[in-house]
Amino acid sequence: MASTTVTSSPATVAGPVPARRAGRLLAAAVAATLALITAAAAVLRLLHLGAVVGDPFYDAAVRSMGLSWHNFFFGAFEPSGSVSIDKPPLDLWLQVVSVKLFGFGSLQLKLPEALAGVLAVPLLFLALRFAFGDGAALAAALALALLPIEVLTARSDTMDALMMALLVVALAGLASATRTGRTAALVLAAVALGLAFNVKLLESAVALPGLAVIALLGLPGSARRRLGQLALAVVVYVAVALSWLSATLLFPAHDRPFAIGSTNGSAWNAAFVFNGLDRAGASNGTGARLVYGPAKGSPTATQAQRDAIPITAPSATRLLTGVGPLSGERLGLEVLAALLLGGPALALLLVGEVRRRRRSRAPADPRTRTRVALAAGLLVWLVAGIVLFSAQARLHPRYVEAFTPAVAAVLGVGAVWATTGSGPRRVAWLAVALAVIVVYEHALLYGSTTTWWIAAAAAVLAVVCAAAASAVGAGRRRLWPALAVAAAAGTLGSVLSVSLQASITLINARTSDAGHVGALQPVELQRLSAFLLAHQGSARYEVAAASATAVGGLIVEDVRPVLVLTTYNARTLTPVARLRALIAAGEVRYALLNTLCGRHTPRTDAACSAPALWVRAHGIDVSAQAGLPHERILWLLPRSSG
Repeated sequence: MASTTVTSSPATVAGPVPARRAGRLLAAAVAATLALITAAAAVLRLLHLGAVVGDPFYDAAVRSMGLSWHNFFFGAFEPSGSVSIDKPPLDLWLQVVSVKLFGFGSLQLKLPEALAGVLAVPLLFLALRFAFGDGAALAAALALALLPIEVLTARSDTMDALMMALLVVALAGLASATRTGRTAALVLAAVALGLAFNVKLLESAVALPGLAVIALLGLPGSARRRLGQLALAVVVYVAVALSWLSATLLFPAHDRPFAIGSTNGSAWNAAFVFNGLDRAGASNGTGARLVYGPAKGSPTATQAQRDAIPITAPSATRLLTGVGPLSGERLGLEVLAALLLGGPALALLLVGEVRRRRRSRAPADPRTRTRVALAAGLLVWLVAGIVLFSAQARLHPRYVEAFTPAVAAVLGVGAVWATTGSGPRRVAWLAVALAVIVVYEHALLYGSTTTWWIAAAAAVLAVVCAAAASAVGAGRRRLWPALAVAAAAGTLGSVLSVSLQASITLINARTSDAGHVGALQPVELQRLSAFLLAHQGSARYEVAAASATAVGGLIVEDVRPVLVLTTYNARTLTPVARLRALIAAGEVRYALLNTLCGRHTPRTDAACSAPALWVRAHGIDVSAQAGLPHERILWLLPRSSG
């Protein structure tokens, strides 16, 4: 039989080659864009980081934890390990490693949080890429990179940025599990969630409903297999979340430091009562009366003045407020854009899936299944965060890190949806949404700026183009819809430019979201430290402090044991009898009482506690001798008294 040689035509060979080349070029372009976005995130989080003022409370713990393994494990607040911080010390462990490697300093203390904020950006891209494509994933990464409230938190000496990054790891793990069905990816997500709990406790639980929806809707396979996987994930999450709290119980009670904030010294009590039930109902002084804005006669605020304004009282528009540390330009503008653009995009995706299932019972392909699960989960996560933080009585800006990944993700998906659609209805909705965003942006900017005029012009163009598209019909003419989405891109660019400008402003102002608990004026701290060291003698404790939260700066400066007299709400830790015994033994010579107990002072103030009152009744005021600016602060304790 004669053999037949089959030769490929040039067209056959040439066809796939340009396609592969174009695919590689596109992948390289995406990788380069992601690298630029990540680099921008790094600059925003690391620039002038060392100049940001730290939180003496947590810095004191880092100092103390580096002295022994006992202090390291328990998160000891002061060098002798008598009391510990009110949370699991996972984040502080990273800070201790940082200062051990690079030395103790402001930059080294904040480095783990800043790096966590940077790493969350490419992780969010990876979590969304398969389901929503490169464009939406890049837009979401950019939104997170520029989000001012995240930049602020990542530059602060707190642990919320690390918790947020772990939530993004959990999201990425769940996205991988829904795509592949692998149990390992689901377990990774559970471990990340458990670690997030060990960083910021119940704050991390804000993400749980949305992430649970993703797992329930997205895991492939039989019902029995999915149930087994979910049960395993729950067990892993609970085991990891409670691992440190459970490990503390392996030590005898006398070896465990008293957990600050607890009612009985237990870390469990501090975790679930002080940082749980008590936080839910407590207020942090919200309800600002002074309003800065463009209205005639109203003052214009500096950045420092805006940051000093308390967060407004709970309300439906709390996250959209124009002033304060949790202002709209730091968070609310991106939340509004996510709701108006990403909300409809994800809702339409879910409606389309419901209709598909009515027509056919065939299972969706992996990409569609993952996309639907993420769409539902991200919406739940976003709405849960908005509702909670609009209603929560006690709120600090750093708390909203519990849902910033959802804000950025939904905004990224909505941005691509808004700038790639062509139907008249979509363009009409887009025009209305952009008009609302631009009006709100004007309120944030307090008048006309170049950014706002660009956004306003783009929004007006979008409205005109939408009207024209509806009139002529998108099926016959696509010019007007194309112009409308181009205008939408301009408006969305202005939203991100506002975020970028707000981030730059807080960087230049060296703004921090840390509480500055235990901070002392530099001159006061130096004089106090010098006096105590000069007159210390052989005393074990540098000073007896009325409250642990009053001496963080002193511990950071001198790294010496401190005798803590009370914990929160003036609960006595060191009774008068023990204090007198320690004085008689020469263990402590001085007491620091940084507040006064007056007629109208609450009994929950440490100054009104029994040991503080005893010190004032029997001690000698040496504040003037120490060069302190106020009297009745530093007391010499009597060696013997009645």
